[in-house]
Amino acid sequence: MKKKLKVFGAAVAVSCMALIAGCSGDKEASGGGGKESVSVVLKTLSSPYWKYVEAGAKAAGKELGVDVNVVGPNAESEVMQQINMIEDQLSQSPGALVVSPSQPDTVVPALEAANVPVLLIDTDADVKNKITFIGTENYEAGQEGGKLLASMLQKGDKVALISGALGNTATDERIKGAKEALKEAGMEIVAEQPADSDKTKAISVMENILQKHSDIKGVFSANDDMALGVLRAVEAKGLDVKVIGTDGTKEAVESILAGKLAGTIAQSPYDMGYEGVKNALEAIKGKKVEKRINSGVDIITKENAEEKLEFLESISK
Repeated sequence: MKKKLKVFGAAVAVSCMALIAGCSGDKEASGGGGKESVSVVLKTLSSPYWKYVEAGAKAAGKELGVDVNVVGPNAESEVMQQINMIEDQLSQSPGALVVSPSQPDTVVPALEAANVPVLLIDTDADVKNKITFIGTENYEAGQEGGKLLASMLQKGDKVALISGALGNTATDERIKGAKEALKEAGMEIVAEQPADSDKTKAISVMENILQKHSDIKGVFSANDDMALGVLRAVEAKGLDVKVIGTDGTKEAVESILAGKLAGTIAQSPYDMGYEGVKNALEAIKGKKVEKRINSGVDIITKENAEEKLEFLESISK
């Protein structure tokens, strides 16, 4: 992780300072000013994770001279709103379309109707005209999270899994990977519940789980917002439960440094946004683009959280 953060931080520091100021809109933001245009449709713009994706996309637009338009629904569960946004962006005739589908199967018809290059980031989908997928191998991220949690527990300890919205393949794959790793390590999985990638819902879900299993020792969450909600629920009960999240958001990293959240499997959302626009421009120019680009993961614990926080703050000012 150390090498990655230093190299990337140096490459984008100047761009980020100029761009983040325009990233606070709920639905739409643009940057660049070039001749080519790229539309980016995310799952939402209401959480820190997607703000990092947006910031990366806008940084690429600024550096490469591309007009970048970023939109996203009010929440990840607003699937139809995302489809409407995809259709709206296509009606504006962008040079390429970059999408992170909330429910891959649902958006396929809209994406296959596109007459421009289509690139997927964060979450993959079986789209015939797809140029590439850029993102984390979510099953691998889940496995790393499961291994990290198991390393903090004893064989036979009870654990719970908190998944995202039903049909969200990214969070589903993370749960599958974590489940396999935890079972292999000899943990007892006593609960698996969805919380729709929402912090408030995760609190109530975890409260319900604790009513039946007050002796739980660990929880793996498919994103950081839910992990922080889980943490609030166990703290209210005065329990010592190791909680691992996924995404590597600023709030999660700060919680790790405060000795609360046990760790997070950090994705590279900034890189996803940046590479999405960069490769969209390559596709517009007719250049070859790799079919699959792994943006990788970093395992964040208290030992390396400070460096991760410094990077996140550099792209959040």
